[in-house]
Amino acid sequence: MLSRLTVLALFLPLTANAQVGQHFTDVLDVGAQAIGVVTRESPAIQGRALTEGYLTQPAIMAELDPWKGLLSLKGTLNLEGVTLKRGELNAGIAGEGYIDRRHPHTYLHELVLTSAKRFGGDGVSGASITVGKGFAPFGTDDPMARPFEKYPINHHLAQILERAVAIGALRAGSWIVEGGAFNGDEPTSPGDTPNRNRYWDSWSGRITFVPWPQGEFQTSYARVKSPENPAGGGADQRKQSASIRLENVQHSGYALLEWAHTGDYVGSERTFAFTSLLAETWARYDRVNGALRIERTERPDEQRLVDPFRTPIPATDLSIAGRSRWTIVTARAAVSLVNARAFTIEPFAEVARARVSPTLRPSGFDPRQFYGSDRIWSVSVGAKLAFGMSHMRMGRYGVATTRKPDAKMDGMKMEDM
Repeated sequence: MLSRLTVLALFLPLTANAQVGQHFTDVLDVGAQAIGVVTRESPAIQGRALTEGYLTQPAIMAELDPWKGLLSLKGTLNLEGVTLKRGELNAGIAGEGYIDRRHPHTYLHELVLTSAKRFGGDGVSGASITVGKGFAPFGTDDPMARPFEKYPINHHLAQILERAVAIGALRAGSWIVEGGAFNGDEPTSPGDTPNRNRYWDSWSGRITFVPWPQGEFQTSYARVKSPENPAGGGADQRKQSASIRLENVQHSGYALLEWAHTGDYVGSERTFAFTSLLAETWARYDRVNGALRIERTERPDEQRLVDPFRTPIPATDLSIAGRSRWTIVTARAAVSLVNARAFTIEPFAEVARARVSPTLRPSGFDPRQFYGSDRIWSVSVGAKLAFGMSHMRMGRYGVATTRKPDAKMDGMKMEDM
């Protein structure tokens, strides 16, 4: 009898500690990731190939939700300002003073406080308010939460991120309506913060229809005030986006088709317009997964500095030497290696072929002369390391998330466990 009581006395504290630990993991998710990659691009500039290595997309993520959505905090710390100062070779991409290299994102990539109230018997309908720094309600998911290591070059056409945001969202059954105000100015460096005198000078709205849990149709519109001139007074942007996203029931594959359009305006007069069409798909079988992306995007060809991968900030209409259209096909293959401690290693390889052609003639930018060819090959080999929670879909908050409130993870990412 005594031995049984002793065992019971020892077992009860262990059970209580396990319950406390389980409760803690239910309200707080923490994770980290980084990608080591080597990229060879040929030709990269003036007929020369470049081979470079990076530690890219190093991020620490956390989500605190102690009251089941009534009040939650979500944050992402991005350390590319330390590891990616020169930018990452990414033919065709442009933005924030970089061209043909992806720029490092700000250290505080995202920090938002959300309050959501669910109503109705489906547990999905409800209303929410979000404030902080993050994604405006416009366009599709952040490419960092999608399968490919290389970003699509429509990144600045199809998303509005790293802004001081105030977002209201309402969901009724299959319909989601979002509206938000934010600062128009883009970051100019990893340590940059939104200009206080620019808070709420821009706005966007998004409507999403979710006819079934694995189907999503969205359209959105935004007016962004002087994004490329932090002091204001630069050209404004009017942006449009539409997309279809389908996912299988097992969360082992998805397909995305998106269209994005941005017009630059001085007053009511449109000066430039850029359009993008993108399709991508991803599928997983056991530990092996693969993805394919086809993109056709227009971009401005801005005047370059002494560093040919940099452009002046702020940009002006006079700094645009031409406009080009990029058609890029990217294929990816990867294998996920997972151990019992939720630590993931995912070796991968990506191959991309880009074709570039000027859309304005005469043009001050000749792709053949600058690159050495109008066709560019890119090969990237590396591995992604992740610990703890993986990136869920980024760009939606509160009731605007298409996953159910009790779901821990949306089923898109390759490191889902």
